[in-house]
Amino acid sequence: MIYLDAGTTYSKIIWVNNNSDTAESENLRENFGKFLVKSSGEKDYYILPSSILKSKNFSKIFEIKKCCGHMGNADENEIIALANGSKNIIDKDATILDLGSRDAKWIRFKDGKFHDMDWNTSCASSTGATVEMLLKFYNVSRDELEFNEEKFSVTCGTFGLEKIMDDISNGAKPVEAISKFVHGIAFNAWSFAKKPKKIYLSGGFCENKCFVESLKYYCEVELLGRFMLCEGLINSDKEGELIHA
Repeated sequence: MIYLDAGTTYSKIIWVNNNSDTAESENLRENFGKFLVKSSGEKDYYILPSSILKSKNFSKIFEIKKCCGHMGNADENEIIALANGSKNIIDKDATILDLGSRDAKWIRFKDGKFHDMDWNTSCASSTGATVEMLLKFYNVSRDELEFNEEKFSVTCGTFGLEKIMDDISNGAKPVEAISKFVHGIAFNAWSFAKKPKKIYLSGGFCENKCFVESLKYYCEVELLGRFMLCEGLINSDKEGELIHA
């Protein structure tokens, strides 16, 4: 069975063996094998560009059990999927923050129960797409970015870009300017989540060491990886809807 988190830039897929769909698993590996990131027990984990997912007519070729995200025919709420994916691995009191290409969302548990949440879908200063565009424009690798104690105020993504260009025109290296921008995003994310003492981080920013180190400047950070929404879809399918909106 296939569980899909269809993000704007990248899509995450977990295939779960139900002892009857081995042909589907083989078909997945044949078509998307190079995007297989790990296999664990009865699960295969894929991360692939959403553009490929769309061009291959994925939903017409494969039967999707449950789906969330912007790019698919989503039938599940992302906040609920995030909560269901993280509920069994976190403390009773915890803040889970998910940062993607186009949105930021967080959910807080108190005494093991849903307590609060927020979801920002419209501000580029809090998302990964802006960082990816900057890296491509300045030909900088994500792994080159390093934590910088100095940060840009990026309450607006557009003004943040201006600060980067001004910094570079004044002699800063692109990698340094972008690192300051990423620090600004980390500060925004922490503030957006109401400045908790600890954040459980989900999403693509888990793989951005500059962002993680910048976030650690403000709070303790534990990485959950990129598949928490898919895991939440699986958990709700097994046990019914665990968390209600």
